[in-house]
Amino acid sequence: IMGPKEKIERLAQTAEDRILLSRVWERLSAGQRRNIPATSCFLSPREQELVRRLIGEKDLTFFGGYPGAERAVACFLPSYWEESLGDDGPVACIRAQFFVRDRLTHRDFLGSLMGAGIKRETVGDICVGEGSCDFFLLTEMVPYVLQNLDYAGRTKLQLQRISLCDVRIPEPETKIIRDTVASCRLDSVISAGFRMSRARAAEQICSGAVAIDGLPCEKPDRQMEAGCVISLRGMGKIRLLQVLGQTRKGRLSVEIEQYM
Repeated sequence: IMGPKEKIERLAQTAEDRILLSRVWERLSAGQRRNIPATSCFLSPREQELVRRLIGEKDLTFFGGYPGAERAVACFLPSYWEESLGDDGPVACIRAQFFVRDRLTHRDFLGSLMGAGIKRETVGDICVGEGSCDFFLLTEMVPYVLQNLDYAGRTKLQLQRISLCDVRIPEPETKIIRDTVASCRLDSVISAGFRMSRARAAEQICSGAVAIDGLPCEKPDRQMEAGCVISLRGMGKIRLLQVLGQTRKGRLSVEIEQYM
């Protein structure tokens, strides 16, 4: 049986991966040994997939403050744990209000947080709306952020911690693409979702520009299943929603969600 060090060496693609996986393993395995709740820092979708492969799905929960959060913390919850992850948990939300005409962006808020000395791994999703932004962070960071984040760019902010029940998450802009493919190979799905030739899609995959559920993939013939999220560098991301069955010509009808 492969031990954690060997697993980390096999999974890690960079030195940063190695450090992150070692830290997450240390935290969560300590919780498992003592049979108490334990959590990681915020993880990107790619990092979440690496942690799943390292630790497995058993007793592992990902929580980002709201259903469908992109960035999330990995949590070990012991079998006796019956509470839901809410306002007393590892993730908190702060609402920043600002003059609506200033039209701040995700980049404005992320830049200001980093400029205030806040590490990216302590910050989750940043959900910007008109005149307000709800952003998620590790609960332990709340006092520091409330004291040290006054502006985003040149715009004055009014901050308050809010309940996770009260968060406002803007609906992502997407469009549905309906098409037929010869098979559910990765190059075929990319060809349909990004409106390019299959040969061009295969070139992009082989060049390392494609990731599936956050993990790089350089195999054009990789079979896709409904629910897979495919990102293409410089082009955005798509989700294979469903495979609807064969047409009379023997091709597969698919529905693909494209994020705008």
